[in-house]
Amino acid sequence: MKISNIAVLIAGLASLSASSQLLANSDYHPPRNSFGQPDIGGVWSNATTTPFERPDRFGNQLVLSEEQAAKVQGAAESYREAGNKPTDPNAGAFDDGNTQAGYNRFWTDPGTQVMRVGGEPRSSMITTTPDGKVPPVKADAPPSTGLPFLRTRDANGKAVHPSDNPESRGISERCLFMPTSAGPVMRPVLYNNNYFFVQGRDHVAITVEMIHDTRIVRLHEKHRNNGVRKWMGDSVGHYEGNTLVVETINFHPDQTFYGASDALKVTERFTRVADDRLLYQFTVEDPKVWDEPWGGEYEFWASPGFYEYACHEGNIGLEGILAGARREEKEMAKNKSGE
Repeated sequence: MKISNIAVLIAGLASLSASSQLLANSDYHPPRNSFGQPDIGGVWSNATTTPFERPDRFGNQLVLSEEQAAKVQGAAESYREAGNKPTDPNAGAFDDGNTQAGYNRFWTDPGTQVMRVGGEPRSSMITTTPDGKVPPVKADAPPSTGLPFLRTRDANGKAVHPSDNPESRGISERCLFMPTSAGPVMRPVLYNNNYFFVQGRDHVAITVEMIHDTRIVRLHEKHRNNGVRKWMGDSVGHYEGNTLVVETINFHPDQTFYGASDALKVTERFTRVADDRLLYQFTVEDPKVWDEPWGGEYEFWASPGFYEYACHEGNIGLEGILAGARREEKEMAKNKSGE
């Protein structure tokens, strides 16, 4: 890693700590719940136009100007309006790889506002790397064993077609688990970006609207060492002043984060900075994969509600995918036999 990049990384990680200290000294005092904890309960959303990794066009620029933010938001709104136009029923099947034809924009909710932290419009959620991107993995990093979106090999290593059976489809497509939004790290997706936080005396539950995955954070506990690795890892937490600090390790071996190994550790900090804003900061560590820790931050905003997510209800997409594959196989067999 170049010296300049190391300096930026150290400065970025230091800024996360500094911003936490600044918040601790701010005039805002979050309400307390019945347990005396800083109250972060309720429904929050991270829907935004700001991506996890910074677009190339912004280079090393983390904070956008108001003019740039307005342009990004205007483009998002134009995209939404264009996607809401009625589809021509005579257009026929798309042949350009378009995968958005199944939805118009009415059915999606990725957000149309640039994410702000302390009022600053941000270009990316990653803040500690110079270009706002996930850093490159080490040359000797172990190969990723995480599940791809579609399986190409079965449990025995035998090559399979992604449409051979339901089990060869991705886990999110089968409504089993949505690693992106459930986290950690918690990242917004195309829709259902609401989170319901419930605090107890000894636990905090975080339920994400997408597939209704729920992560249980055990407070003032040690990590389990029973060998069980859960999809969202083993999360333990404690309060530092007005901040909930959560450390997660022991992720499921099929659930890797950007190629992370079994040594992955994610530290999250949740701090209520206003009645309607919840600062979320994260640090990612994996000495097998990355030379240095990296991370970022964004702010959740208060959401008006938490809605049902009926992933399979009325959904015949999986049935159609498998039926189409069987049809193709019959056609190929027919052509091969010369019938």
